[in-house]
Amino acid sequence: MTNKKRFLTALIVLLLVRVADAQTKETAPPEKKLPLPGEEFRVLGHTAFVIPPDKKSNGATPWVWYAPTLPGLPGTEERWMFERFKKAGIAIAGIDVGESFGSPDGRKLFTAFHRELSEQRGFSPKPVLLGRSRGGLLTLCWAVENADKVGGFAGVYPVCNIASYPGVLAASGAYQLKPEELEAKLAEHNPIDRLAALAKAKVPLFAIHGDLDTVVPLEANSGEVRKRYEALGGTMQLIVPAGQGHNMWSGFFQCQELVDFVIANAKSK
Repeated sequence: MTNKKRFLTALIVLLLVRVADAQTKETAPPEKKLPLPGEEFRVLGHTAFVIPPDKKSNGATPWVWYAPTLPGLPGTEERWMFERFKKAGIAIAGIDVGESFGSPDGRKLFTAFHRELSEQRGFSPKPVLLGRSRGGLLTLCWAVENADKVGGFAGVYPVCNIASYPGVLAASGAYQLKPEELEAKLAEHNPIDRLAALAKAKVPLFAIHGDLDTVVPLEANSGEVRKRYEALGGTMQLIVPAGQGHNMWSGFFQCQELVDFVIANAKSK
């Protein structure tokens, strides 16, 4: 064998190995540490998870859809509420769509995830969405376009307004737009401006949001959503803990009213 043939053979082998490695990474179960035992899998190449309920339902499995599913989230803070969901027969699930800030690309991944659970895994077509901080933006941006697939929305100091957080400049890259282009089209994407479909579908909303939150200000997010949603005829329960900001206070994550809201609306669909 000539040196040229040896080189070409080695190059082909190297390429085949790299392809095999890529395929293995794509199909192998993703590594994710969850606060409770569950299944990790992939949807369109993105890490997803399901924490099963303690008891099976006679029909479709009720579930709460958690976001953001970034590395390290959901965290140990959510364990208390997750245990109560499980005990009530409700699964917890989510998909990591990265820092998409509710962009169309992130929404497409959410749709694929919803289809996977509702059509392939026997889950209810109407989960309750649960958004923590920027997870509120991820879930609400999808919800306003899929009101018929939403049993309810609950938020822990949820982002509801792109202009408030992360701001148009920071979000523009995820939307594949220049900042001035996103600014001009903000009402086409911003969930706070697109609540009418949820109100028409009578989707109940809930949030717990501190009055001293400077990262995701109450007035520009949960407070403004409640004002606009009630003006549209919708219902929203808002709990405002005095003296609390955007922090890890246990009251945000061990809120019995939130748990009751999720259980009532996940199991009624």
